[in-house]
Amino acid sequence: MKKIQKVLRGRSLLLLAIAAIVTLGVLVATAPSAEAISGPAICSYYNNAAHKKVVGARGTGCCGEPISWGITTIYFHCEQLLCPQVLCPN
Repeated sequence: MKKIQKVLRGRSLLLLAIAAIVTLGVLVATAPSAEAISGPAICSYYNNAAHKKVVGARGTGCCGEPISWGITTIYFHCEQLLCPQVLCPN
């Protein structure tokens, strides 16, 4: 009987691990990026759901320059940048 319980517990842990991996894969695959917003935009990435500490950013500046620093997380906010009358270097 103990052997059966041990096998069932092992299978439960395996199924839980597989579910966690699949969930993480879906979150990463569906996370929007600054490229999903047309024109200049930036996504700020935070250390937790409270969005108090920025730990990274990705996007494109007003003159097309890439913005990329820090790390990306599942906690983020993306927004389009407004660039009225910006003079960009050639």
